[in-house]
Amino acid sequence: MRRIALSVAASAATLSLAGCGVLNATGDSTSASPAKGNDLTVGLLLPEKTNTRYDKFDYPIIKSKVSDLTAKQGKVEYENANADAAKQSGQMQKMIDDKVDVILLDAVDSHAIAGEVKKAKDAGIPVIAYDRLAEGPISAYVSFDNELVGEVQGRSLLDALGSNASTATKIVMMNGSPTDPNAKQFKEGALSELNGKVTIAASYDTTDWKPENAQANMAKAISQIGAGNIAGVYSANDGMAGGVIKALKAAGVTSLPPVTGQDAELDAVQRVVAGEQYMSVYKSYPDEAEAAAQMAVSKVQGKDIQFDALTEDKVDSPTTKNIPSKLVQVSALTRKSIKDTVIADGIYTVDDICTAKFKAQCAAIGLK
Repeated sequence: MRRIALSVAASAATLSLAGCGVLNATGDSTSASPAKGNDLTVGLLLPEKTNTRYDKFDYPIIKSKVSDLTAKQGKVEYENANADAAKQSGQMQKMIDDKVDVILLDAVDSHAIAGEVKKAKDAGIPVIAYDRLAEGPISAYVSFDNELVGEVQGRSLLDALGSNASTATKIVMMNGSPTDPNAKQFKEGALSELNGKVTIAASYDTTDWKPENAQANMAKAISQIGAGNIAGVYSANDGMAGGVIKALKAAGVTSLPPVTGQDAELDAVQRVVAGEQYMSVYKSYPDEAEAAAQMAVSKVQGKDIQFDALTEDKVDSPTTKNIPSKLVQVSALTRKSIKDTVIADGIYTVDDICTAKFKAQCAAIGLK
């Protein structure tokens, strides 16, 4: 696994794994609640609802796993900020006031929430950054290998362009929200594959990851570059890919260029089946969510050996170094790999994907 640094480039000299730490209990005694039994409360703060994964997968999986790990005595207090950083700050303050035992935080704005993270630590409540790396004195981090996500997207886009890819080939980059540190890593990973092989004709950071903002940005790119001159679009996630495709269709494009995505949302998988979206990045939400629940419970219960075994990576944020972390692997989802990803993992069934509208396309690629 690579080491991640959000503020500066990682150095091989600073690469560090925590495997050796399994032999030694870790953690500042002020950063965790006193060890307790199964009667514990996990606070879960998720960032938005535009991406359906949070309510559909992350919350129910974490809730179920916490229950399993605590003989059904543990509970999860859940709030979703709906992309409002100020709202999330208030939600976190309430959890601190309610004296939850640990907080799983998926930050709307990783920088703005740092003050609340410090308040939680001062109150003896460990904060585990979930999916996005928040600033402040967090106790641990669990997410996907975000640079790898971008690399997979970039490689897939080049694969789609094939022999047509050259420095004369123009693509548009539709990056994620500037307040999300993951977006920066996705972009860096993609650029590591794309730079020098194609021309980035336009690049946008998309406020709040909103599809409508991506659609508006794509309309600008089409106006500036010309629809017929855009050979491909790097879209950082599926929601924005939908907005990009709407803008292309509105401009009269009938033969869509390859468009990337991320999250394997159901409508995106259906767009892949239909040939409108070239690929998505499949991330195993069960793996990430279950790991987060295990980390939270072991942290509260003082099970240091288990906690260290779960956090064998190290990452740096702009404010905190050597954060114990778990980075989950990802894979490309294309028409060829739908069976081996979302269907094999039970995320969707063939019936979920192959509704009446998509029956013919599903049959054509062997989904039936």
